[in-house]
Amino acid sequence: MLESGMDPEKKMSKELVTVFETPEEAEALVVHGLLESAGIEALLTSLFAQQEILPGVGGAVLRVAAEHAEEARRVIEEYRSSPGAEMEASDEPATEP
Repeated sequence: MLESGMDPEKKMSKELVTVFETPEEAEALVVHGLLESAGIEALLTSLFAQQEILPGVGGAVLRVAAEHAEEARRVIEEYRSSPGAEMEASDEPATEP
């Protein structure tokens, strides 16, 4: 996501690297927000079909500039390993045992 008024040093390089793929577009939006909040610009691309139109067909991919790929993967891994990640991804309320 490049903006025309953006500082040239902050623009992504031409080489983009896929750092995250998911069949769930909602999950991709969450991860996109995490990357953006970490200062990593990411390009979110839907594959084949939007999930609200054809559920189960396609998905989403996040790509970042090659020089930010390692940091992006670290941010994603931290999110996935956090105790609340599963609950955040679920729409169901937590139940006490």
